[in-house]
Amino acid sequence: MTVNESSEDYLETILILSERLSAVRSVDIANEMGFRKSSVSVAMKNLRERDHITVSEEGFIRLTDKGREIAEMIYERHKFLSSWLMGMGVPREIALEDACRMEHVVSRESFQAIKEFVKAQEAKSLH
Repeated sequence: MTVNESSEDYLETILILSERLSAVRSVDIANEMGFRKSSVSVAMKNLRERDHITVSEEGFIRLTDKGREIAEMIYERHKFLSSWLMGMGVPREIALEDACRMEHVVSRESFQAIKEFVKAQEAKSLH
């Protein structure tokens, strides 16, 4: 299930918007990401062709199970990595930017190892 970074960002944005809005449309994604609607339309066509989203006749965008799985994985990485970096004293804006880059390149295995290591360290500090 290899997806490029741009597609992962779109899927993550759709997930985040779907938690805030009753319906997600291309214009919402464009506004959230700061992209032109035409760029978003091309991306939505690609995501639809890869069965990552569905688009209703009204233009409402929903993640498929496959798209949701990718979006949730990326969003989990983003939240964890940005929190971890801020916990080490990295300023919030830098931590968010770095987490956004890191979330796309770290392997499942490395991410899992980082998570387990951080949890073990947190457990040690509680005792």
